[in-house]
Amino acid sequence: DLAITVITAFLWLVSTFAWAKALADIKMSTGASIIPGIESCKAPATTCRFASVTSMRTLNVSVVLGLLNMVLWGGNIWFVYKDTNLHN
Repeated sequence: DLAITVITAFLWLVSTFAWAKALADIKMSTGASIIPGIESCKAPATTCRFASVTSMRTLNVSVVLGLLNMVLWGGNIWFVYKDTNLHN
């Protein structure tokens, strides 16, 4: 049980960081900074503008909840450890 709990907490940590990195990449690739890289916007007498930004609030919340879930699993490690023979 202890090994499974440690592995699960570690996997939550890794997956949350991977999701946070992916979310940062999504924000960067869909932001206003991509306009100079669009070939059709480089044409003379062409004006490109960034019209709107989609809310990423729920995605940010998912990263925070992932971190909180990892903290919860990390805390569970202590209680599982106390139930093993390793703890005297």
